[in-house]
Amino acid sequence: MPQIEIEVPAADGTTEAYFVTPEGSGPFPAVLFFMDAFGLRPRLAEMAARIAAEGYAVLVPNLFYRDARGPLTTPDELTDAEKRGAAFGRLVPMIKNLTRERISADTAAYLDFLAGRDEVADGPAGIVGYCMGGRNALVAATEHPNRFAALASFHAGGVVTDEPDSPHLAIPNLTAEVYFGHADNDGSMTPEQIKALEITLAEAGVEYTSELYEGASHGFTMSDTPVHHPEAEQRHWAALLPLLGRRLS
Repeated sequence: MPQIEIEVPAADGTTEAYFVTPEGSGPFPAVLFFMDAFGLRPRLAEMAARIAAEGYAVLVPNLFYRDARGPLTTPDELTDAEKRGAAFGRLVPMIKNLTRERISADTAAYLDFLAGRDEVADGPAGIVGYCMGGRNALVAATEHPNRFAALASFHAGGVVTDEPDSPHLAIPNLTAEVYFGHADNDGSMTPEQIKALEITLAEAGVEYTSELYEGASHGFTMSDTPVHHPEAEQRHWAALLPLLGRRLS
């Protein structure tokens, strides 16, 4: 399967990215993949390849390109709880630097890159995000509603806040079909916040599914961390791939 480590135009420069396509000449529907806070690494390349194998051209950009390039974490920072916490603390300022305006501008650049590739089919894209990438995927889809047909967000945090720019407040802009897979006992997405999200989706008339993955911790899809939950990971694939198939075929 062709997998390219590539430099991609972004709003404020260029960013490293994985660009993965199936075998064959295509063109293939596009899927934009928004990383978790720990950045580009073999696990994300593996996940992108899994999606691409279903017939999609998948782009995974380094969302933190303004602040850092290259590996953002080491393998032992992912597996050791104390080191993982320290690494996350180092990454928090980068997370906060991803404002709605920056996410919107970068998303437009990523989509324009995909639209210019021979391997990529015309038409709306799909977007999937994990952890902080799940929040940012919602922002991207509400900022560019006509360019996305499917949105999937897994173990996202900060989707519903008390701030005037909380991502969920822009949900009425959505035209995509939406899936949210929530981690259990997740302090960044409480039961009350999940309920508020679902009410907003329903009132906006969005076609959506919102499910709680009981017993699965925040980050449950990431097999390179101790919070990986194999059953929940498989459940997430069983939700994501049919969504893409319905909306991007």
